[in-house]
Amino acid sequence: MFIQTEATPNPATLKFIPGRPVLSEGAVEYRDQAESESSPLAARLFEIDGVRGVFLGSDFISVTKGDGEWQNLKPAILGAIMEHYMSGEAMTADGASEQADGEKEFFEPEDEDTVKTIKELLDTRVRPAVAQDGGDITFQGYRDGVVFLHMRGACAGCPSSTATLRHGIENLLRHFIPEVQEVRPI
Repeated sequence: MFIQTEATPNPATLKFIPGRPVLSEGAVEYRDQAESESSPLAARLFEIDGVRGVFLGSDFISVTKGDGEWQNLKPAILGAIMEHYMSGEAMTADGASEQADGEKEFFEPEDEDTVKTIKELLDTRVRPAVAQDGGDITFQGYRDGVVFLHMRGACAGCPSSTATLRHGIENLLRHFIPEVQEVRPI
């Protein structure tokens, strides 16, 4: 098994591409050992000293480090990913999904059409681009012209995430949806 690695815009996060499917749909993020109970792979990765976050996408795994250097962490992470695939275990337990963190979307019923357009633009124009950088951005809410987004994987804590939100996503949404005034992270 050959696993490619790619740097992300977030220097604390590295993207691992196993060349095999990771999740059949959606994405899920684990921010600590306790959250990783629903994923044998994430639990295995959190056993490595220095791993602070795991994000599973459709065909990649993003790992965020705390203290430590990539040259020391990378071999252990590659080994854990290979071990997991060789074990034949599932990536996640049944029921682990994109909204695994339990946060509910919020918006007023009269904004349903606006929210539908926001989600469509995020799904078709934003999410594929940020997935290439090892992250994900999902809709969380809309209120009084403000769109609230949840940044996950490499996007969470990334130094360029503010620029991505302000200059990329906000401009895109404002172009297509005049009611949108601002985009904020949750």
